[in-house]
Amino acid sequence: MKYFSVLVCVLLFVTLLSCEQNYYPKPVGFNRIDLPPHEYAQLPDSFPYSFEYSKHAKILPDSSYIRERYWFALFYPELVAEVHVTYKPLYGNRDSLRTNIDDAYKLTAKHQVKASSIEESIIQTPSGIVASVAELQGDVPSQFQFYTTDSTKHFLRGALYFRTATENDSLAPVIEYVKMDILHAINTLEWK
Repeated sequence: MKYFSVLVCVLLFVTLLSCEQNYYPKPVGFNRIDLPPHEYAQLPDSFPYSFEYSKHAKILPDSSYIRERYWFALFYPELVAEVHVTYKPLYGNRDSLRTNIDDAYKLTAKHQVKASSIEESIIQTPSGIVASVAELQGDVPSQFQFYTTDSTKHFLRGALYFRTATENDSLAPVIEYVKMDILHAINTLEWK
């Protein structure tokens, strides 16, 4: 009985000591995303425009049923991201210019249902080309869009998409990374 009392006292003492520690669950974490350094290559000469695009992206032909000759996607295989690039010749037609600008705004506005904000701004490149960019916040399919034109011959539009269902707050570093590549492309854009 004496040993039993000692054993009970020891177990009670150990139990009391173990109860003093607080358990804290680990916070929800995200996968680590290692982004490569920015490196660029020149777009092939077969387009009526040129710019530098990321060496980490592949040029894929546009796969949509409405595709046109100079449309393509810059696909980032490691990031599962795509920048859809569309081009329309204007042939000096002011109505065509207005239609393409209206279409660009309508395509951006389609995201208003899920967007918490859409910030639009105008940027001017070192060579004098003006571009309209839209940054979309919230769980939207396209987080960054742009269009640029010389208003007489060329109209170029681009939009960033991800081939994943991951929420945009998890993708924030990747969105920022690809956004920098898109801005570099805009800043090196030249019409032919």
